[in-house]
Amino acid sequence: MAEESSKLLLKTSFKSIKTIESIYTGGKVVITDDAKLLITTLDEDIMVTELETGKVVHKLEGDTEIVTTMAVKPDGKHLVSASRSLFIRIWDLEKGTSVRTLKAHDAPIIVMDIDKTSTLVATGSADASIKIWDMDKGFCTHNLKGHGGVISAVKFHQYQGKWYLASGADDCQVRIWDLQSRSCIAVLQSHVSVIRGLDFSDDGKYLISGSRDKVVNVWDWQAKKLSATYPIFETIETVGFVEKDVVLAGKFGAQWQDSDIFYTGGDSGLVKLWDLKTGKLIKAQEPEKNSAHTISDVIYVQATQMLAAVTNDQNILMYSLEQKLERVKQIVGYNDEVVDIAYLGEHETHLAAATNSAQLRVYNVETQDCDLLYGHSDMIIALDKSKDGSVIVTASKDKTARIWKIDLENADQKERFKAAGVCIGHTESVGAVALSRKSNTFMITGSQDRTIKYWNLRDLDLDDTEEDYRPKSLYTHQAHEKDINTICVAPNDKFFATGSQDKTAKLWNVDTGELVGTMKGHKRGVWCAQFSPVDQVLATSSGDKTVKIWSLKDFSCLKTFEGHTNSVLRVDFLTAGMQLVSAASDGLVKVWTIKTNECASTLDNHTQKVWALAIRKDEKFIASAGADSVINFWEDITLQEQEEELKEKEEIIIREQELQNFMRKKDYLNAILLALSLEQPFRLLGLFRQVYESRVENDSSITGSANVDKVLAELSTENLEKLLGYIRDWNTNAKHSDIAQTVLHAILSSHTSEELVEIPTAKEIIDGLLPYTDRHYQRIDDLITQSFIIDYTLQAQK
Repeated sequence: MAEESSKLLLKTSFKSIKTIESIYTGGKVVITDDAKLLITTLDEDIMVTELETGKVVHKLEGDTEIVTTMAVKPDGKHLVSASRSLFIRIWDLEKGTSVRTLKAHDAPIIVMDIDKTSTLVATGSADASIKIWDMDKGFCTHNLKGHGGVISAVKFHQYQGKWYLASGADDCQVRIWDLQSRSCIAVLQSHVSVIRGLDFSDDGKYLISGSRDKVVNVWDWQAKKLSATYPIFETIETVGFVEKDVVLAGKFGAQWQDSDIFYTGGDSGLVKLWDLKTGKLIKAQEPEKNSAHTISDVIYVQATQMLAAVTNDQNILMYSLEQKLERVKQIVGYNDEVVDIAYLGEHETHLAAATNSAQLRVYNVETQDCDLLYGHSDMIIALDKSKDGSVIVTASKDKTARIWKIDLENADQKERFKAAGVCIGHTESVGAVALSRKSNTFMITGSQDRTIKYWNLRDLDLDDTEEDYRPKSLYTHQAHEKDINTICVAPNDKFFATGSQDKTAKLWNVDTGELVGTMKGHKRGVWCAQFSPVDQVLATSSGDKTVKIWSLKDFSCLKTFEGHTNSVLRVDFLTAGMQLVSAASDGLVKVWTIKTNECASTLDNHTQKVWALAIRKDEKFIASAGADSVINFWEDITLQEQEEELKEKEEIIIREQELQNFMRKKDYLNAILLALSLEQPFRLLGLFRQVYESRVENDSSITGSANVDKVLAELSTENLEKLLGYIRDWNTNAKHSDIAQTVLHAILSSHTSEELVEIPTAKEIIDGLLPYTDRHYQRIDDLITQSFIIDYTLQAQK
């Protein structure tokens, strides 16, 4: 053990190398035509993210008002956004800068569309008017009035060489505008609720309109008549055509090959495809289990034949048309509070996160791609994973715990995450869960009903998983008098510990469920407990701002760590049980060395309480997550820092040696420059004194050497500033004042006052030099005056 600990390096330095943050908090979402960039609204700012990698390209700073809508040019060069401040802003997407700002309407802009030539933008406002703008030149070309309510949809259309605009509003009317004559050529009335979507068919003859009255109307817009009304049986939020493609349409069945297909999205939370001619449902996506989201928008990405559904719980779900509406990717826009995290997979490439939602989120740490696991019907509170990362269990407010099989290497996306069972039995929400450490034979859950249950997982078949598999509970005990916050299983699978709001931690026998001992000493509830991987001790963290280590032999408190300024929510062991890492409500993660009781490092990159910690097996990275909806990844850089420190020390020793060599050779130029770069004022003072005292006879130089005078005359501004700062300090001491005044005299003789004034800190330096210089001259005057008494005495003796 002693040999092992000598190899182990105590961790003292970490740096944040990556974060997973929110990119979307509701509102408009845009994807560029080349499917490279995803543009979302984050509060009043706009985030531009690479769709493939999840990397944030630009954060476009808002004008402190919420962004109401935006649109991107088909050529992908510019983004046009509108906010509650009533201004339109045009952004250069390559540079991430604002190019132009225009005052647009008298009320917020609700909808926007850009024509396919990327020159005109139509804006529909809450003031019932529509304006068309030339973006590149920055002026308004049309102002169309006629609607009697808030404009809710606009769409450009080019037909037979002429430009038209379709618009819908909450007056339930659809209007067609001829942009050449600037007049309304048709008013189409049939809907009885607000119009949410408009689109023109591939041949340009038909217009579809979707409304919250649960129907889609098909219009022959030139004849100004209604061709068909199709009931959709859900409140429609968006509607649009997909590209007419025989091969693509044929994938849904031979009968749809020549169909014009349109999509709808609404409060059922499903993307559906319909046939324009018959109004029949071609295909609806598979519903997600226990999902309660609605769709607020669907974006058709023609380049990759995808439909991106934007949900009201801030997720963006991508469905492939070529794979018959299979969900191929999902982007999590907003995490809310992250309450628990765990590394997954054989090589720990993924991170599972429990956020304030019923879906478990599994992130790929590298690409930040996210998978959503649907199953729970209420918020997930806690999670735990098996030692090999192939099984994860989640505990939820829906009074159940679910078991999931993880196979990240599987090529088939559907097989990567499989529901493998559900534990039903608690009467209140399940707040803590722990899997066995050595094998996946049992799990323990703790609930708000103050009981703990032991679940037998020996019959769990991971090769042939069944979602409805129900593990049996072998025993149930009332464990605490208040909510159970934490459960952990010992490395040997023989004991487990629980921590509760009743201020105690308890140790239990796994096989019998008997209480072995109680650890009393915390003044507030116990939030977390962890067994040491090497010693027979338990670490607990509490609301009393401390972390304690307990002996499991006599249940006495061995050590207490104080330093956090708020409740300590999480604790874990590091470096083979020689260090602890803790996370608290004060937004800090601290690393402690157990032997010395000292805080070795404080990691600060959270703005609110830190709920969760996850440590990679190799301990190279620590992940922390909290109420600020940010997941931070911290890299252990202790070894690099120590190596860099050694290198720096070596360099300093070499340079000091060089300095001594220069002084011996009387190479004053290099000696002065090196002493300045090493920032060694005392050495420099000694050097000037040596020169001054070894002045040869008949030498007319100021400092005692013409070479040194020359060096001082040729100093760079930076070095001059440094040297004057040193002179100011030397001048405060009467012992060194003669050298300080000599060097100052040399500098003032060789530099003009204009040059000296240009030094940034010239005023402070002069202010520091003047009073002491006056004092030195006064002292010399007094000495001269006093020296007359010697003259008088000698004269008197004659």
